[in-house]
Amino acid sequence: MNEITIPAIVPAATEGNLTNLIAERAWFEPERITMSRPLGDGWQSLTAREVEEDVRAAAKGLIAAGVHIGDRVAIMARTRYEWTILDFASWFAGAIVVPIYETSSPEQVDWILNDSGAVALFVETPALRELVAPVLPPHTRHIWTMTEDVLQVLRTAGAHISDAEIDNRRKALTPDSLATLIYTSGTTGKPKGVQLTHGNFLAECGNVVQGAADLFLKPGGSTLLFLPVAHVFGRMVQIGAISAGLHMAHCGDPAGRLPIDLASFKPTFVLAVPRIFEKVYNGAEAKAEAAGKGKIFRKAAEVAIAYSENIDAKKFKPLLSIKHKLFDVLVYSKIRTGLGGRVEAAISGGAPLGARLGHFYRGAGITILEGYGLTETTAGATLNLSTALSIGSVGKPIPGTSIKIADDGEVLIGGPIVMRGYWQNDAANQEVFDGKWFKSGDLGRLDDNGFLYITGRKKELIVTAGGKNVAPAVLEDRLRAHPLVSQCMVVGDNQPFIAALITIDPDMIKGWIAANNKTGATVASLVNDPDLIAVIQTAVDEANKAVSKAESIRKFAILAEDFTIAGGQLTAKLSVKRHVVATQYADTITALYTKE
Repeated sequence: MNEITIPAIVPAATEGNLTNLIAERAWFEPERITMSRPLGDGWQSLTAREVEEDVRAAAKGLIAAGVHIGDRVAIMARTRYEWTILDFASWFAGAIVVPIYETSSPEQVDWILNDSGAVALFVETPALRELVAPVLPPHTRHIWTMTEDVLQVLRTAGAHISDAEIDNRRKALTPDSLATLIYTSGTTGKPKGVQLTHGNFLAECGNVVQGAADLFLKPGGSTLLFLPVAHVFGRMVQIGAISAGLHMAHCGDPAGRLPIDLASFKPTFVLAVPRIFEKVYNGAEAKAEAAGKGKIFRKAAEVAIAYSENIDAKKFKPLLSIKHKLFDVLVYSKIRTGLGGRVEAAISGGAPLGARLGHFYRGAGITILEGYGLTETTAGATLNLSTALSIGSVGKPIPGTSIKIADDGEVLIGGPIVMRGYWQNDAANQEVFDGKWFKSGDLGRLDDNGFLYITGRKKELIVTAGGKNVAPAVLEDRLRAHPLVSQCMVVGDNQPFIAALITIDPDMIKGWIAANNKTGATVASLVNDPDLIAVIQTAVDEANKAVSKAESIRKFAILAEDFTIAGGQLTAKLSVKRHVVATQYADTITALYTKE
């Protein structure tokens, strides 16, 4: 199969805009609890009416500050209640939202504010305000700080603006109106502003909500949003949740608060990148190992995977079912409790999850629905559903979307979710569009049932000196599955063989150091340690099983420091910036090919 189209459940909008999602919910179900915001150690529930009041009041404040229809308003903050309110408030005022990651450098902020022409900027903290102050262009006339009770500040400033003014601005927006400019993470070159319309989001979120109705429309359903809303994936779920009337809360500090917030809010589904699921799994394994129950955990993992695989094979094995019930009490229930206790399913995107983790989690009672898409496709272009699931794939096209595999294997995407184009960048637009098709830059294949499998990235293909084409993702996904491996990057372009740079997980190495009597050791002091090298070699050997000998990793280097966003090696969605790593570790890479 080379092409597939799934009919739309929600047709492309011919009228209306995203503000209707807030206004209509408040009109038809004013007392429905739709959001919660942190209050002390708990949560303050907010009705649809209260949410709309906050949105309207903030929109009036923007209008009072001189924001006009079509103006760009930038938001630079972590995921939080105010982010969502200001997003919709900007639309109520007729503006276009420009998200900026709170981890962005002044240089990146400078580029985005200038390229977008943003007239206003919201930052989360006084520290961010100080960071961006030197690069604020003259046209960015207003800057507000969220932690200084920004919603009350806007409410007071806009008290004199009439509801009629808000309604007139809302009515001026159509499905073709620009909703947001999302700047790509810039793994190559300057970030480009992706133009997404109200119609793009209405098509995406309407069809995802209806397609995954068991998640979004579940009675009593809820989600805790902890991925950046600045990223299109988090934004899609934010808008989808509001569209569905799903009870939503925000966690802005996943590293420090996620377990606490999951335990108190108890969502029924979550969305995350694969690294989160890997960390939960590795953490549970390390905890079991420390308690002397490592063998039990590993056996439980084997049983979960086998149990899930038997679901696909439609086999029933009584002995396996008995083991599964036993391990459910001993192991799986604890993993579910770690996610709050009510999570039945999760959406995963942003990077490949891998069949092993997919089967493990389903066997443990949490079905992970892996999807695939880009900023340019308003997040998900494909998604596994509970009713159409193939673990290891990224699902079928979301309803209303077409997927085609080009002659060279590139994944082409068509439909109402595809962006209008890049902002003020005709050259880039000509490069990525082929008629109605958007060229994703990813390589993939469609199976006979219409499920898409991503096999690599077109521009990331490594061509060895021997002319062998190697897709690094296959090896890298396998390597990251090892508990001690945090990040990795496969290299070998124009070289005689494939090699890899590997970083160590700073949390997981602590247990290994204790277990191997290396008190006082650090990752930096262990890069040439024979014992650690031997362990990482087992991860490399496991990864190499997925490829031919010509594609296998022959050498690797353990790096003294992990890749980080702050260090410039990772994008905000934790993708490796290959060109940055290649530059920073050029000497290390050279040494891999010169040492005997």
